[in-house]
Amino acid sequence: MILQTNLIEVTKVSQLKTISSSQNPKTRHRHGCFCVQSSTVRLTLHRPNRKLLQPVKNPTKKLISTTASTTTSSDILRLLDCLRLPVPDAVYISLIKEITHFRDPDEAILLHAHLTRNRHNQPRLPLLNYTLIMFVSCGCIQNARQVFDEMTKRDFNSWAIMLAGYADNDDYDEVIKLFTNSELQYLIYISTKFPVSWVLVCVLKACVNTLNLDLGKQIHGWLLKSGYSNDLFVGSSLINLYGKIGCSKHGDLVFDQISHSSVVIWTAKITKTCKEERFHEVLDVFNQMGKEGIRKNSFTISSVLSACSKISDDGNCGEQVHANAIKLGLASKSYVQSGLVNMYGKLGLINDAKRVFDMNEGRRNNACWNSMFTSFIQNGCHVEAIKFLYQMKAAGVVPDELWLNKLRSLCGSIEIK
Repeated sequence: MILQTNLIEVTKVSQLKTISSSQNPKTRHRHGCFCVQSSTVRLTLHRPNRKLLQPVKNPTKKLISTTASTTTSSDILRLLDCLRLPVPDAVYISLIKEITHFRDPDEAILLHAHLTRNRHNQPRLPLLNYTLIMFVSCGCIQNARQVFDEMTKRDFNSWAIMLAGYADNDDYDEVIKLFTNSELQYLIYISTKFPVSWVLVCVLKACVNTLNLDLGKQIHGWLLKSGYSNDLFVGSSLINLYGKIGCSKHGDLVFDQISHSSVVIWTAKITKTCKEERFHEVLDVFNQMGKEGIRKNSFTISSVLSACSKISDDGNCGEQVHANAIKLGLASKSYVQSGLVNMYGKLGLINDAKRVFDMNEGRRNNACWNSMFTSFIQNGCHVEAIKFLYQMKAAGVVPDELWLNKLRSLCGSIEIK
């Protein structure tokens, strides 16, 4: 970062856009609300006990390293301290944006410590929200939570950032706990605009992983009452939830209520139907999708191939889907290639699986390698499986431990590695 000569003339950085256009309790546009039973919510706020946060070891985010010669945000803050110049919010926000971009947890800790020491009063809400984004992006979810808990005032952005952070860390119980908090529910209740769809996508993903059907149904009902039931991404998440839990009728209802012009919603229906083991219906939906003129993508083809692998018809339907993928130029995609190898292998067509695997060598992913390895074992080709295992090792691919143990058992040897 290049420090400009005139530090006093700092351009103001625009504040975070508030998702809710009105958060005045006097303006009550009564949408459906999930948990709040009364219009008044008493917030249990407390005076924050300010303490320096400790660095979090081994953050989950992949970090982008910087060179040793790069000027860090800490260098700039130290220079400002030496010059005894106050640090305005605009400078803090600019530094936070850079740390967020490079995902440097150590610099995030140092900046927040500097902010805490030099502000006698709590920083303004936009600056705190930027701080939350910084910690979440750097994989420091515990640090973000401490900042969040110490905030005496929060807006919808504050809650949305934490929801996304916990969802990204697969802490789905905490996602649901935050979403059902009465303070957030009150913000949704008084809002005149629909919360951004990705927030509900995060919550519905949590519902899927915790099998929380009740909350999923409440969100669905609220969407219907509020007139926002046509959102494609939220709709596909609902279909995925109902498919996971086995509520076929509810999933079909969501599909019927949403515009059918998106491949996302069609793929979600195919995935749901496949999870419900209605494999022949998957093909019906796939064919109907073609009649509607919806162009399939690699995820669509991969989902249909999963159903084809469960249908005993000597691979006829799978070959038709394979031909369709070639026609659409999707056969070389990694997801499709892996799905084809898996399908042909499960149907006993090992030569066809090997032929697909040998195509597009540069596009193979780990799933494709393991699908071929599994196919050899499933079809009794143990010698080929052992030879293939050495190819995987040479390519730096880790074999699936379950099937590796199965191969050891079948060969009567624990020496296979």
